[in-house]
Amino acid sequence: MKVALFIPCYVDQFYPQVGIATYQLLEKLGVKAHFPAKQTCCGQPMANSGCEQDAVPVYHHFVDTFQSYDYVVAPAGSCVYHVRKHFDIIEQTAAVQHVRESTYDLIDFITGVLGVTEIPGAFPHKVGLHLSCHGQRGLHQANESEMTPVRDGQLKRLLAGLDGIELTELDRNDECCGFGGTFCVSEAAISARMGQDRVADHLRNGTKILTGGDMSCLMHLQGIVRRRQLPMQVLHAAEILNGALQPQTIISTSGLV
Repeated sequence: MKVALFIPCYVDQFYPQVGIATYQLLEKLGVKAHFPAKQTCCGQPMANSGCEQDAVPVYHHFVDTFQSYDYVVAPAGSCVYHVRKHFDIIEQTAAVQHVRESTYDLIDFITGVLGVTEIPGAFPHKVGLHLSCHGQRGLHQANESEMTPVRDGQLKRLLAGLDGIELTELDRNDECCGFGGTFCVSEAAISARMGQDRVADHLRNGTKILTGGDMSCLMHLQGIVRRRQLPMQVLHAAEILNGALQPQTIISTSGLV
């Protein structure tokens, strides 16, 4: 398959190690991803700020950049959700429809396309999982309400398969962190308080490493952790899975990878 790697703006500028970990993880799983050098933003920040029409040229550039690939993979549920759901305002050519349908969040690609159900490796730490709103509710990556008896999801299952890991049981499993893209700028006080509440839940229940599939949410939470000098490390799930993955047999629904 011909796979392109899309690295969101904030990952490229602030967390390049997440992009590197994503590339390395895909390579270990047998996927040689391409990185189109002309890629830019997906247009989400402008759209979130009420300037979606100004983002239209960015949407077209995204489609032009990635239309020749079978799959587009990104370590960011929010960007993937934006491409899939909000590129509906431009003409739905075959190329646009293809890019919308073939753009995947990293975890969805690993579990849904590659069919990987378990990644061999060890990560002997107490890990708290933050479920981003776009990933959980938009991309349906996990149960969409904390009222649901079973707290599950693709990323949680992959993490739970690592030797030695202990996953934190939170009081509020699916609560928003308050980042919300430009919401954290327009409603800074509310955003900060929501983030503080989210971090407090992890701290109260013993999380040592806070992770998730969306670096934008993790960036918001990491800022709180750093300012308060809390005994907690923040890592994207790609960093954990890539670091833990050993050269062993990977369990896949479609056979051995």
